Amino acid sequence: MATTHAPPSPDVRLWPPGVPPKTFSFGGGWQTVAALALAAAGDLDYDTFVFANVGDDSENPGTLRYLHRYAAPFAARHGLRLIQVERKLRNGSVETLYGRLMKEGSRSIPIPVRMSNGAPGTRSCTADFKIKVIGRWLKQQGASADTPATVAIGITVDEIERANNRRCEPYENIVYPLLDMGIRRADCPRIIAKAGLPLPPPSSCFFCPHHRMEQWRNMRREEPQLFARACDLENTINRRRHELDRDPVWLTRFNAPLADVVPTDAPLPLDDEDGACDGGWCFT
Repeated sequence: MATTHAPPSPDVRLWPPGVPPKTFSFGGGWQTVAALALAAAGDLDYDTFVFANVGDDSENPGTLRYLHRYAAPFAARHGLRLIQVERKLRNGSVETLYGRLMKEGSRSIPIPVRMSNGAPGTRSCTADFKIKVIGRWLKQQGASADTPATVAIGITVDEIERANNRRCEPYENIVYPLLDMGIRRADCPRIIAKAGLPLPPPSSCFFCPHHRMEQWRNMRREEPQLFARACDLENTINRRRHELDRDPVWLTRFNAPLADVVPTDAPLPLDDEDGACDGGWCFT
């Protein structure tokens, strides 16, 4: 029988007073799973990985399955900590990104939807559900302006331009060890396979407007119920906007409902989007 491993509690203090925390931000995609494999092999000097879960109802279900089935047991076997943190409200309840979007009466659209004129909407999801959540945990671990935490981000050489998009907070010092090692995204499958792990799926919220059209089509064909939930989310947002006499917004840049623009077998629309998170926190 396979051994199961309880995930480390985010409430446990891991570093003694005065010792700055040192962590790797774990997104569940190729880069950070490769980083986990490198740490297990002794090639990367990190033993604590932190995953900000934006919600079991929000994350790509494949990412969560991979986390529980492969990444967490692998980390435990190699003496690494893979800690999951969530956004909590003052009353102690967990707020999810999908829950905020679908909350009755909500006017908040924190995801980067496309406006009717083609421009991206205001985005706060990464800040609210990733950066601030990990930042709050780091402060609980003793990070401060006097003892800033080292926070590693899994950006690779081919994405080097993204390394300048993430502003440092006073309590942290951001580093890019995969850049220092000269690792490219194309190197990650080899590193992951060498560790005996399967390749993880793309990590993101299942409804993220940064999806490539190919990702949307695969979802429609392979996970129709999940695709239907994304369509329902888009419809819900636009029903509320209609009630407020506002223009509709979209989960793609094609200025039409998701169900209408995502083909099943027809040729894909021209899609030159990079499908990437602008801060390196969600898709690494």
